[in-house]
Amino acid sequence: MNSWAFKRILAATIALPALSGTAWAGASDDFGCSNATLKGEYAFGVTNFTIPQVVAGIKVFDGNGNLTQRDYIGDSSPAEFAPKGQETGTYTVNSDCTGSMTINLNVPGAPPPNGVIWILFVISDGGRHIHEVVSKLIPPFSSTPEAVQTSADDWKVASEQDQQR
Repeated sequence: MNSWAFKRILAATIALPALSGTAWAGASDDFGCSNATLKGEYAFGVTNFTIPQVVAGIKVFDGNGNLTQRDYIGDSSPAEFAPKGQETGTYTVNSDCTGSMTINLNVPGAPPPNGVIWILFVISDGGRHIHEVVSKLIPPFSSTPEAVQTSADDWKVASEQDQQR
């Protein structure tokens, strides 16, 4: 084989994957997510690294940007979940499967804003898993935002029949 032909084949072998990688990197960030991606019940677990604390609960997304949640803080007394309908919020999902939500804790007896959590998240597994980080928190009985190091993961709650579909 001619030296120049070999060099061209070698150059093409190196350049084509690199060019396709460039084209791939410039591809659209539209992964098809929307508010409708989140619909139904999601069980969640929270780890707060700022103050050692764990939380478990369930969120219900309506597919239109509204949510409710019930949670239990690991060391609260009495040991019970927040009442149904107390914790409400809104969410926005971007087409790249990132998003944000605001949860109003509506703690009884607390002055406004009654506790508010701002969250940034990423959706994975076709909408079955949400990875969350708290971006801002105003605790109940306070009007000042606090810095926090808190993360959460939410998993779609489904019956075995739903999972087989």
